[in-house]
Amino acid sequence: MKKKILILFAHPRLERSKNHTLLLKHIPKNEYITFHDLYEQYPDFNINIAYEKELFAAHDIIVWQHPFYWYSAPPLLKQWIDMVLELGWAYGPNGTALKDKILFNAITTGGQKESYTPTGNNKYTIKQFLAPMERTALLCKMHYLPPFVIHGTHKISIEDLEEICKSYTAILKKMIEGNFDTNEMLPYDSLNDWWQAKSSNNI
Repeated sequence: MKKKILILFAHPRLERSKNHTLLLKHIPKNEYITFHDLYEQYPDFNINIAYEKELFAAHDIIVWQHPFYWYSAPPLLKQWIDMVLELGWAYGPNGTALKDKILFNAITTGGQKESYTPTGNNKYTIKQFLAPMERTALLCKMHYLPPFVIHGTHKISIEDLEEICKSYTAILKKMIEGNFDTNEMLPYDSLNDWWQAKSSNNI
């Protein structure tokens, strides 16, 4: 059975981001994908909680797409999490609205992949920095997947960026079809690595 994907996009300065601009162009035009730009929808940060709950509940797979600002997310996405994922709805007693949905981050970062290692400049992995989001998803009884990551955004070539964006397209299409195993993805540092492994094995 096909899955419905909701992309919650949060970028306060999209006009200056070649990476997210190109990434957005590679989101498939598909009836099963809903693209929701939070900064466009809520420039005043006045979030319509009821609407957001309805939108979230109507989809099977949620993507938090954003730049990796200071090892976290832009403020509007954080406010969205704080306000929308309410006790009694998303978690806690009777909070089962999001149970068994799938969630992952799609992020861009200026740091190279090797900088997000114990011996790299940042000392921790991307997955370790995203632990609060993982715990949020698990508290809401969701399945949290490794992130999709574009590294080295300041120096990446257009050719390399194009190839990474194409893999994003392929992953989203794969998820719509629903013929994937989340347990197979979990050991990987990123969905990029998972997809590369699948493609190399012609799976």
